[in-house]
Amino acid sequence: MEVQKFNDFLNELEKRKVFYKLSKIRSEAIMVEIAIPGQRWEVEFMEDGTIEFEKFMSEGGILYDEKELKNLFKEFSD
Repeated sequence: MEVQKFNDFLNELEKRKVFYKLSKIRSEAIMVEIAIPGQRWEVEFMEDGTIEFEKFMSEGGILYDEKELKNLFKEFSD
């Protein structure tokens, strides 16, 4: 991982007052999770210097009510 590139990216987020948090999901990467209105980004800085990026976008409406939370727990918990 190129520390300079990683640090520059974090500094840019902070300069623009964009909320982020750091996560480690894979052994070879550090993930920056970014939340902005209507979008969520996952930017992973890999050991080999590459950057992987995924962007998730909302269609802007409320698609489910609170009943859907029970379905999420049923579907995605151990």
